[in-house]
Amino acid sequence: MKKIRLGVNIDHVATVRNARGEKYPSPLRAAILAEKCGADSITIHLREDRRHINDSDLNSINSRLKIPLNLEIAATKEMLKIALKHKPPFVCIVPEKRKEITTEGGLNLNFKKIFLKKIIYKLKKNKSRISLFIEPNQSDIKKAKLLNADCIEIHTGKFCTLVNENKNFNKELDKINKAVAFGNRIGLEVHAGHGLTYKSAKILSKTKGIKEFNIGHFLIGESIFVGLPSSIKQFKKIIK
Repeated sequence: MKKIRLGVNIDHVATVRNARGEKYPSPLRAAILAEKCGADSITIHLREDRRHINDSDLNSINSRLKIPLNLEIAATKEMLKIALKHKPPFVCIVPEKRKEITTEGGLNLNFKKIFLKKIIYKLKKNKSRISLFIEPNQSDIKKAKLLNADCIEIHTGKFCTLVNENKNFNKELDKINKAVAFGNRIGLEVHAGHGLTYKSAKILSKTKGIKEFNIGHFLIGESIFVGLPSSIKQFKKIIK
C-alpha cells in the first residue's frame, strides 16, 4: 500500500516577505527546510499578479529541489509558456480571479475547453504530471478524465469551513467521499486541498483513495508558533 503524500504549499512565506518588500523570509529556504522535514512535494502558485510567489522564486526553487515541485497555474497563454520553460514535475491548473483573496472554488471545465485540452496536451508532452483543481462532483470528474488529466485535486474549502465553524459537515464530506471513489474508479489519481487544518485533515485522512494532500495556509501559520518542522511532522502523522 502506497503512503499518502504531503505537498507543502509555501506561498504565504512569500506573502510575509512581500508585506515589507524585503528579501526575507525566503520561500527557497522554506522549500528546502520542508524537503528536509519530510514533505513529499512543494507547491507554489504563480499568480498572474505575482502577489506572493514571483518568477525568481519559481526559478530558484525549481532548480534546487530534490523532491517534485507542484506548480499551480491559471489556464492562460502566459502561464503555459512559463510552465513549458521550467518543466516542473507536477502542474496543477487552478481557477484564478484577479480580486479574490484566495482560490474561490474549482475550475469551470466548460470554459475554454478546447484551450484547456491543448494546455494539458502540451504540458504532458513536456513530461509534467497534470492535475485539475475541481469541485467534488461526478460531472467535473468525468470532464477531467475526458480532458486527459492525470489527477484531480478536490476543492475541500466548503468542507473545511464547516469544520472550522463547528457546523454539520456530513453532507460535504459525503460529496468528497463519493467524488474520491468515483475518481479512482475511472482511473484518476485523487488529491485534496484548500483550507485544511489539523482537524479537517484528520477527518479526511479516513477517506480511502486520497493519494495526496496539499496544505499551505494553516501549515505556514501554525509554524509561526511551533516551527515549520513540527507543523509538517504533525500533518504527516495525521495523514499517515
